[in-house]
Amino acid sequence: MSAHPRLVAGVGAFGQLGALARELGATRALLVTDPGIVTAGHAGKACDSLRAAGIVVTVFDQVRENPTTEDVDACLAIARSATPDLLIGLGGGSAMDAAKGCNFLLTNGGKMADYWHTGAAVKPLLPFIAVPTTAGTGSECQSYALITDPVTHRKMACGDPKALARIALLDPGLTTTQPRRVTAATGLDAIGHAVECLVTARRNPVSHLFAREAFVLLHAQLPVVLADPADLQARAAMQLGAAYAGLAIEHSMLGAAHACANPLTAYFGVIHGEAVALMLPAVVAYNAQDPVCAALYAELAERAGLIDKHAERDAVSALILRLNALIDQSSVASLASRGITDASIAALADDAATQWTAANNPRPVTAVELAAIYRLALAGRS
Repeated sequence: MSAHPRLVAGVGAFGQLGALARELGATRALLVTDPGIVTAGHAGKACDSLRAAGIVVTVFDQVRENPTTEDVDACLAIARSATPDLLIGLGGGSAMDAAKGCNFLLTNGGKMADYWHTGAAVKPLLPFIAVPTTAGTGSECQSYALITDPVTHRKMACGDPKALARIALLDPGLTTTQPRRVTAATGLDAIGHAVECLVTARRNPVSHLFAREAFVLLHAQLPVVLADPADLQARAAMQLGAAYAGLAIEHSMLGAAHACANPLTAYFGVIHGEAVALMLPAVVAYNAQDPVCAALYAELAERAGLIDKHAERDAVSALILRLNALIDQSSVASLASRGITDASIAALADDAATQWTAANNPRPVTAVELAAIYRLALAGRS
């Protein structure tokens, strides 16, 4: 199996969905999506393309943001009735994750918790086509599904190399219908992926390449898309950057910014991409105390045009300034304005310390260090 999906990208690429599904031998497809994608008309166009290719389509359109095991179970019930030979995830990361989760249970049985972590799927999974309508999660290029336990609020990263999409279909036109806040939050999430993957404990030359090039695209094009939502060239660059960042995650995983973000989402309802963005500058400052991380950040800042190559000593500051500027341009409210205070930090840090990405941070973190990172983030954007 390929180490990454086949990327089919470009304006109008969505129209190839039916033909691509036929290439994979599909005769019956389950389209997994959400109500917003139906309202935007994208689900209908997907069905038209598939039916024109002679494929019978069943639609599950009730995926919720940050899907839980309940969403996956509801999708599974439809899938068992439809007996598909192809799954398609159309939407943001939630739709793609729900489709992957359904794929695990439909083909291998059990419950989602059985697939927490990686490699538990013994039997083959169905072919999967990922069609992102945002430029952010990178789920289209990852073998993991993030599924939340509705009781504990814990996000389970359920993965297996067999869960990778066969094809990731990137059409920037699909991203033009999303609200500005979604464009901003998903773009910031992708930037967080790139910056974190650059330095994680599992970093390697492949993740380094994808993370670096993802950041170069994303940091430059997010402000362009926010200023001119109709700029398809900028949106195409954002989609490609998000896919690259997803590939970086696949090779090196994430770190403390995501560990800190998940409790903010679970307990304060902070949108995931905004939570990552608010934590990222503080995590960069913490990690930069390691000389190796500082050098990697310096290289990134230079490659992205944030500094002159002779100004390495100011590189981390330049990177943090750029991250904060992107937060401001995206109109992200501060932690303090959301009711988060110093009294909130102990519980947040305790939870963050149990997140699986915390162990992958390049500098070790316990609840003590994570509390200090939360305090820096809270003070830095009050």
